[in-house]
Amino acid sequence: MSKFAFSRIWIALILCFGWGHSWAAPLEHHTRASLLLSAEAARPGDTILAGVRLEMDPGWHTYWKNPGTSGMATKIDWDLPAGVTAGEILWPLPEKLTEAGFTTYAYTREVVLLVPLTLSKDVAPGTLPLKAAVSWLECQELCLPGDAQISAALPVGQPGRPSASAALLASWAAKTPDRAGAPRVTGSWESSADSDTRQLALAWPVAGGITNPEFYPFENQDYEIEGDTRILKSSEAEARLAKAVKKLEGNWPAEVSGVVSWQADGKQVAYEVSVPVNSPASASGMMSGPVFPPLWRILIYAFIGGLILNVMPCVLPVIALKILGFVEQARKQPREVRVLGLMYGVGVLASFLAIAALFLGLKAAGHTAGWGIQFSNPQFLVVLTTVMTLVALNLFGVFEVTPGGKVMGAAGALAAKTGRTGAFLNGILATVLATPCVAPFFAGAAGFALAPNQKSALTVLVFLVAGAGLAFPYVLLSWQPAWLRFVPKPGKWMERFKVAMGFPMLATAVWLFSLTTIHYGNRTWWLAIFLVLVAAAAWTFGEFIQRGRSRRGLALLASVMIAGFAVVYVLEGQLAWRTEARGAGARTAQLQTAGGIPWQPWSPEAVAAARAEGRPVFVDFTADWCLTCQANKKVAIEIPSVREKLKQMNAVALLADYTLLPERMTAELNRFGRAGVPLVVVYPVRTERPPEVLPAALTPGIVLGALERAVP
Repeated sequence: MSKFAFSRIWIALILCFGWGHSWAAPLEHHTRASLLLSAEAARPGDTILAGVRLEMDPGWHTYWKNPGTSGMATKIDWDLPAGVTAGEILWPLPEKLTEAGFTTYAYTREVVLLVPLTLSKDVAPGTLPLKAAVSWLECQELCLPGDAQISAALPVGQPGRPSASAALLASWAAKTPDRAGAPRVTGSWESSADSDTRQLALAWPVAGGITNPEFYPFENQDYEIEGDTRILKSSEAEARLAKAVKKLEGNWPAEVSGVVSWQADGKQVAYEVSVPVNSPASASGMMSGPVFPPLWRILIYAFIGGLILNVMPCVLPVIALKILGFVEQARKQPREVRVLGLMYGVGVLASFLAIAALFLGLKAAGHTAGWGIQFSNPQFLVVLTTVMTLVALNLFGVFEVTPGGKVMGAAGALAAKTGRTGAFLNGILATVLATPCVAPFFAGAAGFALAPNQKSALTVLVFLVAGAGLAFPYVLLSWQPAWLRFVPKPGKWMERFKVAMGFPMLATAVWLFSLTTIHYGNRTWWLAIFLVLVAAAAWTFGEFIQRGRSRRGLALLASVMIAGFAVVYVLEGQLAWRTEARGAGARTAQLQTAGGIPWQPWSPEAVAAARAEGRPVFVDFTADWCLTCQANKKVAIEIPSVREKLKQMNAVALLADYTLLPERMTAELNRFGRAGVPLVVVYPVRTERPPEVLPAALTPGIVLGALERAVP
């Protein structure tokens, strides 16, 4: 028997019998139990609410799912006919009782414990007997065990209609903590561990002033969160409190679960939450090695995440072109290469600083901020697609970039241009192309930086460190050009390499083009025509002006006319690129392909409903513009072993399409400490267990392991 269980039994004995009452007191029940149903009749496939009503005599109480220092939670053992399954108990918010130095979480006078009952689609019509054995501990000064057999009859096969108890059950349902839409609660230790008890500070954002903030912890065998609550200095935008945590076994918790509640405008608000605890430090050598403070760990993650962004499919061609530039310039002027490296780094840092400023501006205006937000803007996509097309044409040699080049030449120069300006612009382009996805390690750092209650200085710091990670390989090579001695000497291969790099640039342009269908629908084909005309103008410019010797004025006029026709008639007139197609904003993803996972649309209500049915839930937050998301889908999600596992577990698969950055999903990402996709979350069957957040880069083993842990 664990130390935790032994102490609970010992305290319960003291409370029940240690206050001068006779052990021979009569076992008279002071609580009455009954079974209520939300419907008088139901159809096969329906889900109704059953309510176990406990009515206590004055002065007596029963207990919540976590009774606290002493007590015992009420238990319900169902005896149901075939075709009827019971979900988890939905517990109303309890009262906090403190007596003789002990804190318990209890119900006085009356409580209704709600349980969803689901009828299978093939249940036989008729009257179904619903029975349950209920047991509880009832206490005043004396504690007595109680039990009762309760039952009700449910006609099946008739149209569903509310019962006389429906309003009562609905009123108690309103008293249960919400399981969706919770604020992002953060936890941090107030001091290092020098004993088995330490203070945990909890904070969460609120809208306007609140009163009576509280945290009701769920029960855990490894630690105990004591009942006393210390209110910390708060603001109108944030609630803060502290609880003492006593470690019983194992390490200090990295996450705690429970219910946060407060009163706002005279109403009680409560949410079930799982709270990550920053820097779970060690006590008495429980963890070996140094433990980094939370901020240092976040900064390390940000740097590594920025480093990994260099190998993202869209960024890699740009980096390859800069290596080509090294080869060309390191042979001629090696000292200048260092300056170019620094200019590239400045371009990256300036871009990350601009992104941080954009997010801070959005937050100040009351909007949610998400990584990759610019890829939900159709005008941004059109401009970037055009730029990448011109970059590819420039690499193919369709036109050359010269000092006298105009707007078109400047656009095509972003990846291939030499000199300090070219290095700076290349740093900007690398950053822009890195933003569609959140790289591993950077996911948690970006979530920390973009948290609703995060300080602006920390947001800027995290983004600058991530930018330093992205710029680091190029800057390092610029200061160590001797490492390029392994690269072949200049020759024809360099021109061929340049042309070869045009193909990944063209692939990037095609990918960006595919994203515009989300916004423009069938009108997207006019964008294709626009790009063809832009290519024709670029070819005319290169062939007859740059390389031609006669009638260059006529060629210039033709090039300008083609480009003007493309902009005025096609881009502005037919594509109407400033206006999205009607209904584009209400886009719904193709949820299921033939033989694929039977996806359903994500919503907090869908998660809550599935968990109420006692089913595990698999949620994939994804976006069309996220290449890591698409890679995860092909490699680790939409594969036979995962499909079979989900089917075997009777799991609910929910798809959260983040392509257009709906604010509701941004808030959910922030709640899980993420600023963007990918995010895959697995909710276990047991609702008292927190959901498991999977890494950004997935493998079949990671997904299957998480699904295995989701079932008892």
